[in-house]
Amino acid sequence: MEFAYSAQQIELKRRARDLVKKLMAYEDECERDGGLSPGSRVEIRRIVLDSGFPAMNTPVAWGGAGLNWIQQVVVEEEFGRLTNGLWAAVWRPTAAAVTRCTPEQRERYLLPEIRGERFGARAITEPEAGSDPRRIATTAVRTDRGYRISGEKWFVTLGDIADYFLLLAMVPPDNTPTMFLVDRDRPGVELTDTPRYTHNFAYEHPNFTFTDVEVGPDAVLGAVGEGFLLTQETFFEERILVAAHAVGAADRALGHAVDWARTRNQGGDRVIRHQLIQGMLADSAIDIAVNRTFVHQLAWEIDRGGDAKTLNAKVAMAKISATEAAGRVADRAVQIFGGRGYLRSNPVERIYRDVRVDRIWMGTSEIQRIMVANEIDKRGLSGLIHFSGSAEADR
Repeated sequence: MEFAYSAQQIELKRRARDLVKKLMAYEDECERDGGLSPGSRVEIRRIVLDSGFPAMNTPVAWGGAGLNWIQQVVVEEEFGRLTNGLWAAVWRPTAAAVTRCTPEQRERYLLPEIRGERFGARAITEPEAGSDPRRIATTAVRTDRGYRISGEKWFVTLGDIADYFLLLAMVPPDNTPTMFLVDRDRPGVELTDTPRYTHNFAYEHPNFTFTDVEVGPDAVLGAVGEGFLLTQETFFEERILVAAHAVGAADRALGHAVDWARTRNQGGDRVIRHQLIQGMLADSAIDIAVNRTFVHQLAWEIDRGGDAKTLNAKVAMAKISATEAAGRVADRAVQIFGGRGYLRSNPVERIYRDVRVDRIWMGTSEIQRIMVANEIDKRGLSGLIHFSGSAEADR
């Protein structure tokens, strides 16, 4: 076993940290103004392009960075240190688009996104369909020219800058789940609401309606009937990255809390010498170390390949563990700072708000637990709690 970064991974981590430092300069603007100015968005796009990190999950031959999973996790953990969702400034096409685009779709959607010329957003969640995509009510009715799409989509992250959507709809009469590529400028596409959320995010999560939106048969991504499969592939990718983000966010929050505790004097001594504070710092260090190890190990396992269902359950485990740990670490950091931890100018306060959604989007913690329990029921414990190659039998 080897538990050390390679020289290449160390260099990736350094480059990612350099990019994060540049993007941190926009955190205060984002918090103060509830988003980024047009000028800041242009400048951030230039910074990100210069970094070489856009489209990390796409092949080098297409213009992407071509990183494997362990490399992506190393980088994404660094991005998780950013508050206000500024990690989203480093764009990446969804897994479904990368793996299922036709050559024509690749030219029209994927390659321009890799270059930062077009951006896609997932349009999956609906008022009555969140964790359970089987309740999707958006329909794509067949026509002589293709499909007519009608429905409502909520929480479309990056929807304010999206040029197109990866939209999940049901094709009558059998309600066949299918993914479509839908240009935002198509007649019938309307942004209906831009809700305000607990966090201040660099980009928005607006709601859209699709009213008799006409698309051709070439708008289908993958094949008719593969909508749930492509959604699962996309969420698989996003969940492991959310887990990596959570570790990075917790790391930054703890770093600030430690610095404060070492210098702040109360009760005749530095705060770090008070045992109740020491307990919080120790528990936070444990939370981060354990979850960093698990997330990196899991990325390594994904690169090696294996049973897809077992890996999916382990990704669910990582998302639960890392995001809930990040919530605990951020909460303790706020407490250690006291009143100053409740100021929005303090990064730990922003992290406290930012990480809360990680237990909800891409599948709630409760749904992830069901996935893990189902895996235990169907295939036992061995694949979940033992190292790969273990000879121990399922229990």
